[in-house]
Amino acid sequence: MEGILPLLKPKGLTSHDCVFKLRKILKMKRIGHTGTLDPDVTGVLPICLGRATKVAEYITDAGKSYEGEVTIGFSTTTEDASGDIVEKIKVKESFSREKILAVLKTLTGEITQTPPMYSAVKVNGKRLYEYARQGIEIERPSRSVMIYSIELLDERTTFTGDPIRFRFRVSCSKGTYIRTLAVMIGDELGLPAHMSELVRIQSASFAISDCLSLEDIEREVETGTLSEKIYPLETALSHLPKYRINDTVAKKVKNGAVLNIPEQLKDTKGPIVLETGEGMALAIYEHHPQKQGVMKPAKVLRNESQEEGSK
Repeated sequence: MEGILPLLKPKGLTSHDCVFKLRKILKMKRIGHTGTLDPDVTGVLPICLGRATKVAEYITDAGKSYEGEVTIGFSTTTEDASGDIVEKIKVKESFSREKILAVLKTLTGEITQTPPMYSAVKVNGKRLYEYARQGIEIERPSRSVMIYSIELLDERTTFTGDPIRFRFRVSCSKGTYIRTLAVMIGDELGLPAHMSELVRIQSASFAISDCLSLEDIEREVETGTLSEKIYPLETALSHLPKYRINDTVAKKVKNGAVLNIPEQLKDTKGPIVLETGEGMALAIYEHHPQKQGVMKPAKVLRNESQEEGSK
């Protein structure tokens, strides 16, 4: 069994918890997830099975989309609803729709974020949440992330209340903390804030409508129909540039040969998928760091020894 199984991650489980459960359900060990989702977050979590674990990082590196709710009026230790209240201010003012939209526009494009203390980022060999659980706050390295779009999912013309809540949809790059984005929205409004709800609705080419719950997967295993729900590993690479090769070159690719970069891909900076005429991905290549005009394999997905062993 190999390919991508888009999981509808439930609330209360970590990404690792989901992998642990799926290993038991599917009775296989070679399973990997494609990026950590906090326990409180639900939604799209593509799971890689078998040989597809080789392409997990390319799903992780692709863009993501979320729908969430920001609560203006109090902040928490974890920047989401599960944390303890840090600061609470009675919200007396109201905000116009134009003001909220202006704030969202300010936070669109390349922005700088500081990872929250309750996160899996490592500093000095230790994850930040380990420091946080010990009551230690340390300096964290800031990072640049890209917010492609933020859409206000609320039709109100005036936002009032104590606290004020509204929903939004965001498309962003790898490494974006939506919790921190909610806090930044509050900062722009001059009030403490946190992310009160979050669902990931898209990860790379996988949408929430593609996903199965853990219960769905158990039922599909029982009926023997799960293989119909698993996407080929090529689906995980659909956002990357492709280069089709003939059988002669394919044999070299399977053996990890260094190749000249095709003229039409010389301006491509990221990974390149080399595929057969039938669209089967054989390897992922990248520009050689030392040799101009040459590319080398980053991942060989199908090699000669594997194919001989499968006959």
